[in-house]
Amino acid sequence: MDAVSAEQFLKDQLPLAARALIPTTLRTAYEAVRLIVKDEPILNVPSAYDNRGRLITWAVDRGFEILLQTQRWPFEHRWSSFAQPTGRYLQVRLGHSTLTISQVANPKHQPRNVIFRENGRLNNAPFFNLPEFDDTREVHGLPHFILVHGHQDLNFAHVGVPHSQHHRDWLYKTPNLMKLPHVVESDLPPAEETDFTAALELKDQIDKWRRDNDA
Repeated sequence: MDAVSAEQFLKDQLPLAARALIPTTLRTAYEAVRLIVKDEPILNVPSAYDNRGRLITWAVDRGFEILLQTQRWPFEHRWSSFAQPTGRYLQVRLGHSTLTISQVANPKHQPRNVIFRENGRLNNAPFFNLPEFDDTREVHGLPHFILVHGHQDLNFAHVGVPHSQHHRDWLYKTPNLMKLPHVVESDLPPAEETDFTAALELKDQIDKWRRDNDA
């Protein structure tokens, strides 16, 4: 699959109605952190400000956990451990893919290359026909998306298909989701037949991998 097909597969896995809930969830989380910091002097020293991203991470995780628990996002999820047991991260299990969430300073670039994200982006190589990879490369996991959002200030949010080579950044990335309308009355228009067929073929490949690997 090329970048166009990657875009169509993302639309299939995370429809516009689901994406439309992202801006409000992020705004609520960032505002919650602002109010907590405002009322707590300990969190207003320079060293605390430099690490405010941790509070934002926790607030964002909680916001999306609520979406998932209430089934406003009708997906499965789990808390997975980092490769080194220093904590856990939220993994959203979409129908035929996974999604994780990360703060980044610059949306043009992938998040820093920690092991679980490295494994996720490498999973994309066999499914999206990148010329630098052999089409016969063995599938070893579900395709992976990353939701990235602004660091100290909430200026952007994108869901991207990370390129299998970290320095190449994104195979496809949505426009800025913070500019989505608050109310979505209908989903995206029907895909072109070629893109729709490609998305179905990709899902068939994933289903075969699941059967073969009892995943």
